[in-house]
Amino acid sequence: MTASTTVSAFGEVDGVLTVGGIGVDRLARRVGSTPFFAYDRHLITQRVALLRSLLPERLSLGYAVKANPMPAVVHLLASLVDSLDVASAYEMRVALDTGTAASRVSFAGPGKTTAELEQAVASGVTIEIESEGEARRVVAAGEELGVRPCVAVRVNPDFAVRGSGMRMGGGPQQFGVDAEQVPQLLRELDAAGVDLLGFHVFAGSQNLSADLIVQAQTRTVELVLALAADAPQPVRYVNLGGGFGVPYFPQDQPLDIAAVAANLTRLVEDELAPALPDADLVIELGRYLVAEAGVYVTRVVDRKVSRGSTYLVVDGGMHHQLAASGNLGQVIRRNYPLAVAGRITAEPEETATVVGCLCTPLDLLGDRVELPRADVGDLVVVFQAGAYGLTASPTAFLGHPAPVEILV
Repeated sequence: MTASTTVSAFGEVDGVLTVGGIGVDRLARRVGSTPFFAYDRHLITQRVALLRSLLPERLSLGYAVKANPMPAVVHLLASLVDSLDVASAYEMRVALDTGTAASRVSFAGPGKTTAELEQAVASGVTIEIESEGEARRVVAAGEELGVRPCVAVRVNPDFAVRGSGMRMGGGPQQFGVDAEQVPQLLRELDAAGVDLLGFHVFAGSQNLSADLIVQAQTRTVELVLALAADAPQPVRYVNLGGGFGVPYFPQDQPLDIAAVAANLTRLVEDELAPALPDADLVIELGRYLVAEAGVYVTRVVDRKVSRGSTYLVVDGGMHHQLAASGNLGQVIRRNYPLAVAGRITAEPEETATVVGCLCTPLDLLGDRVELPRADVGDLVVVFQAGAYGLTASPTAFLGHPAPVEILV
């Protein structure tokens, strides 16, 4: 993945990058300040349409709000997808504010507080149980409120997914209930009188290998069907997770989504639908829907040469876009695609290192990047910024103002 390939998705006019058909320089005037995030609604809509054209009709499409919880983005996606998955009470409020029915909202994640569980029970969303202790607190909340909780069990599978950026299943995990413990928990939940809907299995994220995703989904379906055979209530909900990756670095190749969709079609039509005719079958995606539709825009405030190395110092940095700095899970730091917004079609003229405004050497957005010459006042754009950007970053570090987010 390079800056040139991302530019082709967004477009340009007279050498200026556009987002939503508007030049980034004009967007900066519209926002009134830099840095800012800009998300392209057309690219998000286009990505959902692509998935709809490939996935089987019986398979519902959910959006994992944690990828980008900006309310405008969530409202847009709520009009395009079938359900929303949240990971906090705040995200739950954002999801319900879209008008999405509570029955189409699921709440996952370890460490849900008792207050959050009470809010979820009162709201009527589906609570994806992560532990036996959480199950007991959900039952207690339902009894106190006089409301029958809607629950699904998040399963920690007995297999791991190779190739995932973050492994969230297999072996010991804070996520989900170990598969071998699920049958007993199902019996306890049934005895407690909850509305037991089904299962959620999510084994890993940011996977670019179609073969590995196919293997994981096949094993996930095998596991779900085995658990469903012992379920004390009819299975009405199966969340197969997601984990579809996007390319961030030059050597990354885009996921072969057609191959993944073909396997999902086979699994749904040949195995899940016949065995679980009443189940809502869900694929839940976050990063894959929004990451490539966003940019982070920051302005050069200083240009300096230190012992032969050129530095572009910008007014943004890792406090807004931690992932691009390499400090959100990269073992060996690599550059996100990056460009000078006003010279998007110009040939590189120099090698420059783009650094943020924070007082730490970790604040690095681009290390020795080939760029057209950039001077004070020029806008620098970091691509692949639509997911896990602002809300995954230490915004309070050193007290700089929070950036604006816009959907165009």
